[in-house]
Amino acid sequence: QVQLVESGGGLVQPGGSLRLSCKASGFTFSRAPMGWVRQAPGKDLEWVSGIDRYGGDPNYSDFAEGRFTISRDNAENMLYLQMNRLTSEDTAVYFCTIGYSMGGARGQGTQVTVSS
Repeated sequence: QVQLVESGGGLVQPGGSLRLSCKASGFTFSRAPMGWVRQAPGKDLEWVSGIDRYGGDPNYSDFAEGRFTISRDNAENMLYLQMNRLTSEDTAVYFCTIGYSMGGARGQGTQVTVSS
């Protein structure tokens, strides 16, 4: 069955960086556009970034543009999100998802906490 396992979250100071990873299995990863979504405490799920199946055409929400970089390795069935210049507003659980919809399959998420 479809499985998405996120990792790489943690506690980071404002201005710091983290690289999130997502290991995919149970489907043909190389044929699927992929994305990242996040959910902050008390807030709705929101779109972060997406990438097409070839690793191109990345899209970003306004808050991610210029700070986050999405990438993938189809040979390893891995999706990544490099996050730089993090702020407290980036504190959330981050999920990888299949496709460009927030309703797609997600993993269990990885917690990112930005705090001094």
